[in-house]
Amino acid sequence: MSLKKVDVLLVGAGVMSATLGKLLAQLDPSLKIMMVERLSKVAHESSHGLNNAGTGHAGYCELNYTPQLADGSVDISRALAINAAYEVSLQFWSYLVENGVLPAPEKFINPIFHQSFVWGEQNVAFLRKRYEALRSHHLFEEMEYSEDHAVLRQWMPLVMEHRDPGQAVAATQVKQGTDVDFGVLTRRLVKAMAVHPTFDLELGHTITGLKQYPDGRWHVRIKDNHTGHNKTIDAGFVFLGAGGGALPLLQKSGIPEGRGYGGFPVSGQWLICKNPDVVKRHSSKVYGKAATGAPPMSVPHLDARFIDGQPALLFGPFASITTRFLKQGSVLDLFASLKSGNLKPMLAVARDNLELTRYLVTEAFRSHKDRVASLQEFYADAKVKDWELASAGLRVQIIKGCDIDGGRLEFGTEIVTAKDGTLAALLGASPGASTSVQAMIEVIERCFKSRVKSADWQRKLKLMIPSYGESLDENDVLLHAVREKTLAVLGLERRKGKTGKVAK
Repeated sequence: MSLKKVDVLLVGAGVMSATLGKLLAQLDPSLKIMMVERLSKVAHESSHGLNNAGTGHAGYCELNYTPQLADGSVDISRALAINAAYEVSLQFWSYLVENGVLPAPEKFINPIFHQSFVWGEQNVAFLRKRYEALRSHHLFEEMEYSEDHAVLRQWMPLVMEHRDPGQAVAATQVKQGTDVDFGVLTRRLVKAMAVHPTFDLELGHTITGLKQYPDGRWHVRIKDNHTGHNKTIDAGFVFLGAGGGALPLLQKSGIPEGRGYGGFPVSGQWLICKNPDVVKRHSSKVYGKAATGAPPMSVPHLDARFIDGQPALLFGPFASITTRFLKQGSVLDLFASLKSGNLKPMLAVARDNLELTRYLVTEAFRSHKDRVASLQEFYADAKVKDWELASAGLRVQIIKGCDIDGGRLEFGTEIVTAKDGTLAALLGASPGASTSVQAMIEVIERCFKSRVKSADWQRKLKLMIPSYGESLDENDVLLHAVREKTLAVLGLERRKGKTGKVAK
């Protein structure tokens, strides 16, 4: 059995692994980095265009990031954190564009209005409170708000078409939103690394074992899916960035920090418009409120997208129950993940989330006509013949043990690292790809502690990400400076909105 020695082993050819690999390659070009992917293509699971929400999640329009509390107030803390994290991604991408590492920005990122839209007095009151809470912060000072039908017909003509003029409606809008094709971005990052002799890409290979040796290094067995040939990789650091496949690999590693984690898989489907006359009439992302009991990934939105350079119009996603951890995984994934350490939390979550399970089962059996009826709440004139169903991505939500309830279901992302810093895994889903740069910097800070404190790495991090080490949600002068730069470099400034505009 052959043995290859590397400094860094990246498991999974998605945006997280690609981002971490490129960051490390910039910090130390001499690092020997290998990326292993079980599929035959890069970015073909969660990072693929149709499998990813593609919003450029910034908290502008996603209402689930700003929950209403028991006292009626709106908690904006998560939206602030996500927005600041997305600004970090924009800075890194801008740096790579300026240095010719990434292609012309319109290949992977485009400006698009981010809008939230609600109807009904109670929802209007919520959106008004949300707007008032957000617009006072410099991260969201570009946000506009209106309850005026005439104004909203200008903002989102397709959504307002044939709508009852007496219906209570409200919307917010941010003009500096983005649409990101994370599939294209990921492939370009990997392509940029592949030109260096210190990088290896192994497609069509499956991880069959991980074992840490006394010297702290990991021996990782991989199998060629085509030939069945096995080989072992001797790695100083391992990153498990395999989307839903990260949890089984974390369990396989045996590190104590991974004990107790479980996963709750949720699949989804899109309605995709195939009528070009309709597609060209809608040019924004319009997010609504999720149904009661629905998971965050199923927040309904009428979404103008660019997928592989082509304009598209999507609605959904419609969540459904599954036992797979990957879109191209096995129906046995969920059952294989049950271990003695996570059985109690998994059972507790199953007990406490019966309504969610019932909701997912119900969604799975909805007819095409029923799904189009949901679309018609956003776009009243939608025709069944203009829309077809397509599979969206699959997400594995985190299940963690807790003393009070035995276990809890979390709708976010979490980085799990070994105590000695030799292994890290990214679990969870939203906001995921949009905050990949911030997340991977956290991996570097945890797992390369001594090196990241060096003057050389600090200088390079500051060069790639000018706000590194400072808080964008606390420093408005810094935010305005980096935002002006990234909007210009990425070609997004042409749609910049007016500060704090309220349409009466």
